[in-house]
Amino acid sequence: MGIYKIDSFTDRVKGNSYVGRGIVTGQTPSGKAASAYFIMGRSPNSRNRLFAIHDKEVYTEPFDESKVEDPSLIIYAAIRSFENFLIVTNGDQTNTIYDGLARGLAFPETLEERQFEPDAPNLTPRISSITDLETGNYEMSILKSADAEGTACNRFTFSYEALPGLGHFIHTYMEDGSPLPTFQGEPERVAVPDDIDAFAQEIWESLDEDNKISLYVRYTDLAEGTYEERLINRYEK
Repeated sequence: MGIYKIDSFTDRVKGNSYVGRGIVTGQTPSGKAASAYFIMGRSPNSRNRLFAIHDKEVYTEPFDESKVEDPSLIIYAAIRSFENFLIVTNGDQTNTIYDGLARGLAFPETLEERQFEPDAPNLTPRISSITDLETGNYEMSILKSADAEGTACNRFTFSYEALPGLGHFIHTYMEDGSPLPTFQGEPERVAVPDDIDAFAQEIWESLDEDNKISLYVRYTDLAEGTYEERLINRYEK
C-alpha cells in the first residue's frame, strides 16, 4: 500500500484548486526544523490579505484596508514563538496556544476551549502546529465540526518524532466545493528539502494560481537557534 511513501508537495496538491489554508511541519535532511504556512482565498475579503513580519512574528494584514468586510477570521497572528516552541496556526488560536503555554498547559490542553470557525456552512477547521526547537519534534492539531450543522467539535492531535527529510501537511479543505469539504484523515507525508528557496518555490508554484495569496517558510538550526525565512505575497503594498 505504500503507507510510508513520502510524496512531494507538488504531488499532494496537483489538480486541487482549493486546499484553503495549509501548514507543513517537519525536518530537513540535514536536521533543521521546517515550518511553512500558506493562505488561499476565493472571496474578495479573503483575497485582500498579505503576510507581514513584526518583531519576528508573522501576521496577516489587509492589502487594502478600505475593502475589509469582516476582519474577525482573516486578520490574526499566524506564527509566534514561546520560549523554545514555534507556534503556527490558521487563526487567532495562535494567541490561545501562546497564552496556554504561558500558564503551563500542554499543547492539546491549550485548545480545549476552542472549536472550528463560525463560518457556516463551511465550518472551517482550525489547524495548528507546534515545534519544539530543542528536539525538533512537533505536534499538529485540527479542530473540526462533528456534523454538517456544527453541533459539536471533534479535536485531533498528532505527535511526531522528527525524521530527516519528512514533513507533515495539514490543510483546511479536501478540495473546492460548496460548502467546502473539511480536511479528513491524518496529516499527509511530504518531502522537505534542505534548500529553503527550493521548498518555498515548490509550495508557491504548486498552489492554484487564481487562489493563492501568501506563503511563509522558516528553517531553524536546532544547534545554533538561528533561522532563515522566506515570505511571498501575491500583493505588495
